Amino acid sequence: MESTGDRDPAGGHRRHRPDERGQKRKAEAGPGPYVGPRSSAEWFELIRRVVTEADPAKLVPLAIEMVGILDRTFSWREDDRDDAQSAIGILAALAEKGKCVNEMVENGVIPALVKHLQAPPSGEGDKCEKFRWHEVEKSSAYALRLLAEKPEHRQLIVNAGALSHLLNLLKRHKAGSSSQSVNGLILRAAEAIAKLVLGNSSANFLVRMGGGIPLLVELLDANDKYVQGAAAVVLCMLALENKENRNQILDCGALPSIVLMLKSENADIHIKAVALISVLVRSSPKIKKDVLAAGALQPIIRLLSSSCVLSQKEAARLVGLFAAANSVCKAIVQRGAVRPLIEMLRSPNLQAREFSASALWRLAQNSDTQVGIAHEGGLLALLRLLDSESESLQDVAACALHSLLNNEDNVSDFITIGGFRKLQRGEFTGRATKVRVKRTVKRLEQKIRGRVFKHLLLLMRASKSTIQGRVAVALAHLCLPTNQRMIFIDNNGLKLLLGLLISSCPEEQVDGALALFKLANKAMIFSPLDADSPAPAPQIYLSEQYVNNAMQSDVTFLVESRQFYAHRICLSASSDTFCAMLDGGYQEKDATSIEIPNIRWGTFELMMRFMYSGSVKITPDIAPELLKAADQYLIEGLKRLCEHAIAQELSMETILTLYELSKDFHATSLRHSCILFILEHFHEFRHRYSHLIQGIVSAIRDYFSEVLTKLTYMQKA
Repeated sequence: MESTGDRDPAGGHRRHRPDERGQKRKAEAGPGPYVGPRSSAEWFELIRRVVTEADPAKLVPLAIEMVGILDRTFSWREDDRDDAQSAIGILAALAEKGKCVNEMVENGVIPALVKHLQAPPSGEGDKCEKFRWHEVEKSSAYALRLLAEKPEHRQLIVNAGALSHLLNLLKRHKAGSSSQSVNGLILRAAEAIAKLVLGNSSANFLVRMGGGIPLLVELLDANDKYVQGAAAVVLCMLALENKENRNQILDCGALPSIVLMLKSENADIHIKAVALISVLVRSSPKIKKDVLAAGALQPIIRLLSSSCVLSQKEAARLVGLFAAANSVCKAIVQRGAVRPLIEMLRSPNLQAREFSASALWRLAQNSDTQVGIAHEGGLLALLRLLDSESESLQDVAACALHSLLNNEDNVSDFITIGGFRKLQRGEFTGRATKVRVKRTVKRLEQKIRGRVFKHLLLLMRASKSTIQGRVAVALAHLCLPTNQRMIFIDNNGLKLLLGLLISSCPEEQVDGALALFKLANKAMIFSPLDADSPAPAPQIYLSEQYVNNAMQSDVTFLVESRQFYAHRICLSASSDTFCAMLDGGYQEKDATSIEIPNIRWGTFELMMRFMYSGSVKITPDIAPELLKAADQYLIEGLKRLCEHAIAQELSMETILTLYELSKDFHATSLRHSCILFILEHFHEFRHRYSHLIQGIVSAIRDYFSEVLTKLTYMQKA
């Protein structure tokens, strides 16, 4: 019996053979490198050498010898089958290690292995007993699969006729035997076919024309789970490459068997079944309908909760494909797909997160499912994905959120969980994601109307402080300017934003500052506070040629002990101070020479030049001193020009000095510019001047009260 011998390196048992049998074989072998019979220990030593030899070139003679053995041992003789099995084991080990593979191919290993995919012919003198029945064929199929790892070898194997023999091996399950050896043979044959058809259209054609698809469909019902899985893999490869293959798979009645595999508790089975369905449904709406009609939807949804990540991913991919049809979306939600999809968004596996987010995006495009997804926690789960380092995952999450926010019922929830802040402050790396986020913000602006607006006002008045702050921030960015007074004065929104500025949380401080900055910009569009408005022209001007010109001069000023000639009519029309001085009851009225203290000659000359011409070039170094003079002599047009010039010099280094300057000389426009600068750069300002934040809040409050009050008056007008 076979069980009495030593095990050989390729599996099975070797029989002990007398030396004279080996000597007879040596005499019959003819020319070549045949070295006579080997014991099991010798075969195992060869295997060890294959594994440990660092120089592949030294193994080439061994490989050539093994090919020669295959060429000589194609018979049912026991010793031939033993040697063939062992030689194939050596060749497979070489191929597995990637050693001298090209040399083996050049020396005919492919046709030699293909020949051993067949049962040897029965010859005279051979006994009926078939030694190593299935084993040699199985080993040959395995070795060919290893050689097919190189794409350039696949076509050589196909051209050698391997596919027809491999398909014939699949038929052995019909012999009524479900033994382990038969199942192992079919598994190896299917694996080899799968490798050969990969990216090879001619191989796909040969399998279909050779009747391979019906054989493989039958194997989906095999008792052995590995055979089932291997058949599903081959069918998946065939369906991936060719439409005719997909149609034939369905025509052979594969769907009921695939659905049963989906229901298997074995992960290796259902992952391959769900992958096969994914390939089948991609190209045809009709196939999608057929798959759904076969009852695949519920098992697929059940796989969303599988412990197997691969099954989860393929199931999520399928749900996304099914959800592309609006008629199926509602059924998917009703059957409980949303919750496991949302749970998958927290998976450590990136692809699982991407596929589940994509499926939710597909579902969210249907108006009947949007509220249900949000109710199950989809808004928050998708929002967290915007922090992902993966651009594709960020983009899919942004797409899903954009779709969900098409439903008004989701808008308030999105804002209260901090969604708007994430859109505003998130770090989005992909261009597509940035565009999608902008569109989502635009959609929020469009949705904050009617009942949504009223609900947000209610939340801002009567909810937790955190939610109140989030709502106030969102409304500052999103509301219509016509609603600003109602939100921020009548409903205390301004108080909430100012409260954020002095919060102990740095992020809340910045949120509040940016919201106030946005609010100010919106209000300024409709109610400008003259920050950048051009200076009004003087009522009377004589042109620059009369500046310090004695011609028709009727008053002289002494500035730094130097005379400066002027004209009363021009000065009185341009400055209330000069008008009172020259035309009022002051002693300067009748004086022909008036001393001007505390003003430098250059500053006084620029002031006069403005009053005579209505314009003057103001440089940063002279602007503060000129502002002081303009304030002293009440020359509002010049004062505005100075404020505007000074505002261009705002920086973190100058902000405190210029803010104090605006207070000292009643420079309202400059003070407003300082406030807006602080709000816009609040993050940096907070780090440098945190001790001043409390004190500046009152100025900010006064500023916004003025802006919003003026806006109200303009709206009423």
